[in-house]
Amino acid sequence: MAANFAGSARPHGGTELITRRDIAIAAVSIGATLAVSAFAQSGLMGSRAVDWNSVPVAQDGTKSVRHFFKAPTATLAELEVHVTTLPAGEMSHAAHKHPNEELVIVKEGTVEVLVDGQLQRVGPGSVIFNASNQMHSLRNVGNSAATYHVINWKSH
Repeated sequence: MAANFAGSARPHGGTELITRRDIAIAAVSIGATLAVSAFAQSGLMGSRAVDWNSVPVAQDGTKSVRHFFKAPTATLAELEVHVTTLPAGEMSHAAHKHPNEELVIVKEGTVEVLVDGQLQRVGPGSVIFNASNQMHSLRNVGNSAATYHVINWKSH
């Protein structure tokens, strides 16, 4: 019996032949498997838990920084997380802007941040969102060190 390429019912009994539909499904399955395999091996960051004590502390001028990770993910061109401890009276860096967005979460201390052209003071537990291409800065205005977490991402 000849192969059934019209999509009608296959014959009952006897040897069934492979249809074009079967070949198409196999090709899509092989392609998807290869894509998933390439994706998994492409250097993208997967799920992880990073212990605070396992991250080395680097000195950057007067501030200390812990770099947790900086890598592409499945949905982002880059995801970066670092934690900075800034001495009293110090500024992390001059006011600047960049195309990527970022969140800053204050762990301890009192900081003054430039947000949408206005200076604001915030303390522990506060969250700062720095929008794309908007000037921002951060200064420790407290009497002790300020520590804050920075979550920075770049999209494709």
